[in-house]
Amino acid sequence: MQINKQIGEKIKIFRKELGLRANKLSELLSISPSYLNLIENGKRNIDADLLLKICQELRIELSDLKNDSNVNLENSKIAISKFVKDNKFKKLDLKIGPKIKAFRRQLGIQANKFSEQVGISPTYLNLIEGGKRKIDGDLLIKISKELRVELSDLTSKSDINLENDISELLDDQLFEDLDILGPEVKDLVSTNPKIARALIKLGDNFKQKDHEIVNKVENISSKIIDSRKTSFPGEVISDFLQENKNYFPKLEKFANDIFDKVQKNKRTRYIALCDYLKKKYSITVKDIIPEEGKPFSKIYNKSTKELLLSDYNSLETKKLHAAAQIAQEGAIDIISEYLSKFNFPSNESKRLTQVALLNYCGAAILMPYKLFHTECKKLKYDLELLQNTFATSFEQVAHRVTCLQDPELPGIPFHMLRTDIAGNISKRFSLSGIEIPRYGGACPRWNVYSAFTRPGVIQAAVSRMTNGEKYVCIARTVEKGVGRFGQSKSILSIGLGCEAKYAKEFVYTENLDISDKKTEIPIGVSCRTCDRLDCSQRAFPPLHKKFDVDINTRGVSVYVNDNN
Repeated sequence: MQINKQIGEKIKIFRKELGLRANKLSELLSISPSYLNLIENGKRNIDADLLLKICQELRIELSDLKNDSNVNLENSKIAISKFVKDNKFKKLDLKIGPKIKAFRRQLGIQANKFSEQVGISPTYLNLIEGGKRKIDGDLLIKISKELRVELSDLTSKSDINLENDISELLDDQLFEDLDILGPEVKDLVSTNPKIARALIKLGDNFKQKDHEIVNKVENISSKIIDSRKTSFPGEVISDFLQENKNYFPKLEKFANDIFDKVQKNKRTRYIALCDYLKKKYSITVKDIIPEEGKPFSKIYNKSTKELLLSDYNSLETKKLHAAAQIAQEGAIDIISEYLSKFNFPSNESKRLTQVALLNYCGAAILMPYKLFHTECKKLKYDLELLQNTFATSFEQVAHRVTCLQDPELPGIPFHMLRTDIAGNISKRFSLSGIEIPRYGGACPRWNVYSAFTRPGVIQAAVSRMTNGEKYVCIARTVEKGVGRFGQSKSILSIGLGCEAKYAKEFVYTENLDISDKKTEIPIGVSCRTCDRLDCSQRAFPPLHKKFDVDINTRGVSVYVNDNN
């Protein structure tokens, strides 16, 4: 059982590197400490579900456990049921069979040929790919080797919002008579994610066309005739970033090369960026006060090669504009390459995504990956300290910490959203696992909304979703607009969070008791997709439960009664 010994030894090494005690890891895995000890000493095999869960808790890939020169794949699994805690051990609902099938087809490998490569029968492979058979750890490693895939490929969180997006889409009155329930949505997303994405694109297109028609009628009639929700190109940007895990290595390399040329004392200065634009691209940067009634943030005049930056901008915003202009001049081909790999529904959404990548690259010039990663680890992601260290804005830092997804030097997988005081979500991205709504506002219990009650103050909370998953979430308001007396500014709230298991690495948990269930805030995704019936802030009945009005009975809200 050579493979088990090698895997066990490496599991022990990675566990100690994380500073995890054996009893803590065994608790996270829902197995006994004695069984974990047998695994780490190579005396027990591991089934696929447990192996994947170990990789997730240790934040490693399957390849980290491989050693192809010494691996013996002939051994099969040994049942672990008698070693685990009764009634607490749950198989991971990863549904990796359909994903294995998808990767096999992408490589153009026939099922009978692939079954021969991994040493199983075509019938058994068919059962695995159909999600009807579990896989042991040895076979999973062999399959991942043949398909050249990693744990992150099989358990990718790129579809993290897909189930919720489909639920929101089906909330439309057009589908009311079909009575589609939550489990049916889950089955569709888990077995046919491509079809689910196709439905989202159709839904976005329908809502956009519908919205355009309504706007035209309202303009002609001068009457508001509809207030239905619609999609907008910003959602496409979110989809693009989600698909790429908000990490673009070629832009990181370009940004790092620029940083090496302009940095002074390991920092990027505004004047240095302006000098580089002048020397390298003959572009002159001018700070000017906009004319009365003609506000702007930046104007680039190609003919005169002048970049005009409004003096109403903060210095941090000016730095980002200057750095983004460098990216526009030197990295536009790299950006075009990334854009070419995504199917955009409109030219407008493609151009907006291009702007997003220019800003991504600009932020990477201000906060280069390795240096920023080092500071994040040292400061435990203290956003205000990072903001001061790199002379950037709070929102810029919040964006940047979500980009640390280099497999060789990863950061905490965060989620981020930005909302206005009316609840409109203008930016959203999730690697943490939390679901963020696509078409409407999020759960009112999220602290991204309560942050408006204390402007400028970071609020931290432990949030628990309906499926039991816990997240550490922080939120703070920021002001956007011109910096001139008498001019109104918009107030937005930035929400950032991660899974509770990263609490020790996140400074904002120092005053929180993660283990105290009394301090947890129960939240959902949105009222229509949330099944909590004890919420007094429910604005709509849950989509997946029958709703009947009873004039004699009322729960904590009008949408909850004994009949529900």
